[in-house]
Amino acid sequence: MKAKAAVFKGPFKPFEIKEFEVTKTPSGYGKSELIASGVCGTDLHFHRGTLFVQPPTVIGHEFVGKLVECDEKEAEKYGLKVGDNVIADIAVPCGECLLCKTGDDANCVNMKVTNGGSIDEPPYLYGGFAEVNYTPLSNLIKIPDSLDPRAAAVFACPGPTAVHAVRLAKQANINIGKDTVAVVQGLGPVGCFAVMYLKALGVKKLYAITAGDNKEREALALKLGADKVFNITREDKDEVTKELQKENGGLGVDLCFEASGAPSAVPQGMNILRNRGAYLIPGQYSNSGGVEIQPQLITFKALLMIGSSQYSICDVKTYLEFLKDHIELQDTVLKLGSFYHISDTNKAFEDAKAGKNVKTLLIK
Repeated sequence: MKAKAAVFKGPFKPFEIKEFEVTKTPSGYGKSELIASGVCGTDLHFHRGTLFVQPPTVIGHEFVGKLVECDEKEAEKYGLKVGDNVIADIAVPCGECLLCKTGDDANCVNMKVTNGGSIDEPPYLYGGFAEVNYTPLSNLIKIPDSLDPRAAAVFACPGPTAVHAVRLAKQANINIGKDTVAVVQGLGPVGCFAVMYLKALGVKKLYAITAGDNKEREALALKLGADKVFNITREDKDEVTKELQKENGGLGVDLCFEASGAPSAVPQGMNILRNRGAYLIPGQYSNSGGVEIQPQLITFKALLMIGSSQYSICDVKTYLEFLKDHIELQDTVLKLGSFYHISDTNKAFEDAKAGKNVKTLLIK
């Protein structure tokens, strides 16, 4: 038996679609067959050269599949069995560093990844852009039977990313609920999920800020829960800032969630926040250049600025529980995915870079 995979050859180079032998599953691993694997903004950054990974390799870290082979006794330790639909979590924290020992393994300083194995040695297929995947059983999370696994795949990384940022806010005693006026910057996958998630948390008023000319995306944000969408391509950015500064009697908004990845979003986010406002920043996940800020705003407004770069397995589980508890969202979520076969990976990346899709995913 053979399985196709899209091999990353380096920045700006086409992926090579290659067949690999499907080998015996190593001890401690689960072999899963692809259901859907998301193309993350991180993957686009690899292809643009703004983040580095050593080619040739099979990238991708949003693999959702059906577990087809494993040591069943070992799998039982993790609540798994053959036939389960699973999400493969990429992160392997060390468990020994200061961050791990203080309950913050998402920021482990010795973090390893499950998709870093060589494509030259069996079992070859550790990355997400493949028809078969090998991941340690400890890093597989069962998808509840009530969920469509393709729907779970749509936000398999963006969902836990947003969940983790909100969890860090709660740990900092930032209340998010019926008295909160919130803004989400950016309507990519993380931003769209953040809109949906913050709405479900009961925020009083929810705004979104986007750019470009994608009116369908703006209409989608309203459907997902935004009360109003600002477009800073069509509208004056300073006027948008002034409008949002009117909230809370002229103080500004309570919470800003940066999901655009555009460095230029950060000064605006700082400007629209009220005194003691909270800025969650999971979106700046590449070296996309610098931007001038006014650091005195942090001081004078006493802003709470929280970076959030990774997530933990517990955040993946919270994400799945959120989908399970809001099953009415499943059909909407599923419609946000655009699916391409592994053999069409280059087309998938082309469309993702052009912003044609809310979420781009690969299937068999």
